[in-house]
Amino acid sequence: MMSSENPQNPPEPDLPQAVPVRRGRWAPSLVWLIPVVAALIGGWLAVHAVLSRGPTITISFQNAEGIEAGKTRIKYKDVEIGEVTSVQLSPNRQAIVATAQLRKEAADYLAEDSRFWVVRPRVSGGGVSGLGTVLSGSYIGMDIGKSEARKADFVGLETPPIINADLPGQTFTLRADNLGSLNTGSPVYFRRVPVGQVVGYELDPKGGYVKVAVFINAPYDHFVSANSRFWHASGVDVSLSANGLNVSTQSLAAIALGGIAFETPLADNAGIPLSDRNFILHDTRDRALQNPDREMQPFRLRFRQSLRGLSVGAPVDFRGITIGEVTAIGVQYVQDRKDFDMTVDIRTYPSRLDSLSRGGRITGKLSPQALVANGMRAQLRSGNLITGQLYVALDFFRDAPPARLVVKGGVPELPTIPGDLEELQRVLQRIVKKLDAVPFDSIGKEADASLKSLHQTLDSVKRLSDGLNNQTVPQASKTLEQLQQTLEATRQTMRADSPLQQDMRSAAQEVKETARSFRALADYLDRHPEALVRGKEAQP
Repeated sequence: MMSSENPQNPPEPDLPQAVPVRRGRWAPSLVWLIPVVAALIGGWLAVHAVLSRGPTITISFQNAEGIEAGKTRIKYKDVEIGEVTSVQLSPNRQAIVATAQLRKEAADYLAEDSRFWVVRPRVSGGGVSGLGTVLSGSYIGMDIGKSEARKADFVGLETPPIINADLPGQTFTLRADNLGSLNTGSPVYFRRVPVGQVVGYELDPKGGYVKVAVFINAPYDHFVSANSRFWHASGVDVSLSANGLNVSTQSLAAIALGGIAFETPLADNAGIPLSDRNFILHDTRDRALQNPDREMQPFRLRFRQSLRGLSVGAPVDFRGITIGEVTAIGVQYVQDRKDFDMTVDIRTYPSRLDSLSRGGRITGKLSPQALVANGMRAQLRSGNLITGQLYVALDFFRDAPPARLVVKGGVPELPTIPGDLEELQRVLQRIVKKLDAVPFDSIGKEADASLKSLHQTLDSVKRLSDGLNNQTVPQASKTLEQLQQTLEATRQTMRADSPLQQDMRSAAQEVKETARSFRALADYLDRHPEALVRGKEAQP
């Protein structure tokens, strides 16, 4: 009997069986650990980004040249502190508004007087700037202000500022009649050393003057005191006036860009406390360094001669010292003489004589009435033979006719005397009149008639002497013969057709022509005194 078990298929061994384990409904799984960690990291990054996020500001510009959202950076001293996030037009469409996101540490930089501008390549009279942005692109530069107030909306500058807020030095305001050739960036000189620059200018609201702001770098700013004098040092200053030819300049930079120079008297170098930072910007150095005039005395002068060559601003001179200037020139009709008077208004500064005297107060001891009574008169004189310019000279003329100081319309009128050229012309005219009055022709005729009468008388005397005894008066007869010969020679000489008579007439005619030439010369020199140097101009 065979067994039912198959020897070729042995029985399988007993294996352990998996037993299911029931967990709780909300039991955690390790699979969720990874997204949880990722979420925590993302949240931390988000919180960190929010906490580290800086302030948002807006900057207005006239146009968006060089500004792109997401690309244009904001830098302070070439360190990136923010980025432009959007650019859009302003509501009135007159400007663009750039919104920028700054870093957190830049929050303290947003002072009320902070400034922003676009840095791009620029070419100006002062040079070339911003060349580094040709490859890297434009960016917005920033200058931190000093104000304690804070704000987030700014108006950007169209041009970069000349100086930064943290640059040591001081800013001063100058008042000028005109801007001249000055511009932003023009240099400021002290003893021909560049010590600052012009940082801005603006016209007075009423248009009366120009305000120029200058910045003097430290340590040169301590040379500016309350008595400092500023003047234009722009280009080449060439003036040709009654005082002669003056040429003044500072440097090639001043010639190209214009400039300002200032000087402080040596006595004030220690420095006078500055109670006011406003100064006057004078046209020339001479005007700037003049001592301030404490008092002013106006006068009016009347002339009966041409005022050609006299101009407003011409000096009033007293023996080489300028004590005033001409303020106005006019003309006034005089009814009594049926003629015109040329009026010249002058302004004198008596303190200039006082400052030059050792004891001082000269003018306090002498009144204008006393000076006129002592012979003081005003006279026009030629100050420059090349230009023919005139000036007013005050001096004492002891032989001048008596005169007194009169007051008309509240202005005292100082008596005058003719000028040098006018006096020469009058002398020549008197000589010509006297020469014209000499009757040279009648003098020759009368002399000829007198000689004939004398000759007849001598003939009678000769006949009488012939009747006398030759032995009694031989010497008298001989003398009469000699006298007759002399008279005959004289008669031949005084004949109308004799050479002497012709020479006399020619000489008289030449004297008359010479007198007329002198008169013409005086008239021409009165109109053109510069002809003494340059000669007579060619007639067209």
